[in-house]
Amino acid sequence: MSDATNVWDDVPDWGGIGALRLARSPSNALGASVWEIQPGGSQFVYHFHRGSEELLVVLRGSPTVRMHDAEYVLAEGDVLPFPRGPEGGHQIRNDSDAVARVLIVSAHANPDVAEYPETGKVATLVDGSHAFFRAADAVEHAGPE
Repeated sequence: MSDATNVWDDVPDWGGIGALRLARSPSNALGASVWEIQPGGSQFVYHFHRGSEELLVVLRGSPTVRMHDAEYVLAEGDVLPFPRGPEGGHQIRNDSDAVARVLIVSAHANPDVAEYPETGKVATLVDGSHAFFRAADAVEHAGPE
């Protein structure tokens, strides 16, 4: 097993965040990633998954997590589950002056659908590939004619 502190510098900077994939199970159904969020940065936009559950563990700092019902300022050692569906909607931000680092463990449903209600987008996730669509472009199902 590699030492994450030795490879952290190789993680790309995605506008105030970086991610390091730690592990995936052989079936690819369970994974874990460490996210480092710089002050003022955020991890994605507000979203939720229809098939996958996630679990956040704060390793460093005090990130703010926006959920469907409220915002929570977390502390090191706090654990927060993100269930499937709208109740698990979340966005992780770092409103503090110090770097925040979180571990996210994911039960990867394959396929999965992620919804981004504020942007009107939907993503399909199949075998590790993402495809994004605008929900407004939905068409009626064409049944047998």
